[in-house]
Amino acid sequence: MGTYKDFYQLTKPRLSFLSVFSALIAYGVAPKTALASTGLGGLGGLVYAMLVAVGIALCAGGAAVLNQWMEYPLDHLMQRTKDRPIPAKKVSPNQALIFGLALSVLGLGLLLWISSVLTFVLALLTLVTYLVIYTPMKKVSPINTLMGAIPGALPPLIGWSAAEGTISLMGWLIFAILFFWQMPHFYALAWLYKEDYAAAGFQMLPVKDPDGFLVAQRSIIYTVFLAISTLLVVALGFASWVYLVVVIALNFYLGVSAYCFLAPENKMGNAQKLFIASILYLPVLLIVLLLDISFFCV
Repeated sequence: MGTYKDFYQLTKPRLSFLSVFSALIAYGVAPKTALASTGLGGLGGLVYAMLVAVGIALCAGGAAVLNQWMEYPLDHLMQRTKDRPIPAKKVSPNQALIFGLALSVLGLGLLLWISSVLTFVLALLTLVTYLVIYTPMKKVSPINTLMGAIPGALPPLIGWSAAEGTISLMGWLIFAILFFWQMPHFYALAWLYKEDYAAAGFQMLPVKDPDGFLVAQRSIIYTVFLAISTLLVVALGFASWVYLVVVIALNFYLGVSAYCFLAPENKMGNAQKLFIASILYLPVLLIVLLLDISFFCV
């Protein structure tokens, strides 16, 4: 039996935190129509938000555990993943399966109990697209990154639906931002670990694109789509000039990093810079969006 730390590591806490973080930002931005209909306010509203966050965290952790259960025969082939609890034999595959299923069922059950059917369906869709579509597709086609961006972008819709009871245009814009942001982020990551992915037989784009031109080109294309999505937030009247100034600077920073990735020289170094730029980009953007809509946009 593994230790508490081993089971905690199985939940991919940093990735799960991103899901909860993006969902709570969307929850904070969304109209509280659903919350108002329950009669909850003040402390009750805070408890509701915390329970939504717990439900999303359980689902995200469950998905991460089940993903590792599905991929453990290949994880030992990669330097990046060979020390994960299952390939390192700290947690048995059966223990991981039971743990992942338990987390997922608890998370889905909690969201269905405290929120709406829509919130439950979106959480279930996240699990299905991540485990049934994205995970198997990694061994089949480079399009897996695009498919994987769908479950990665769904948590904000879960948070939004928990607050509003439906999903209005701004909720879909946050979904688009998360979707397009993941592409340069994961293309850069896949380039950094392309030897690992090749050894395990994962069909990532960098494995199929040895000189990295297509990887860099698509990173730029999706960065442009990301910039358009972020600017639409202002163009459609959802945010103010404060958000606009910050988002222009962020898009310039990420855009330059993606463009530098095109250069054939220092490919690894430029991929690392793009990866770091993407990590800095998202939390700053989401926090500024929440603060702007809460305090500056009237």
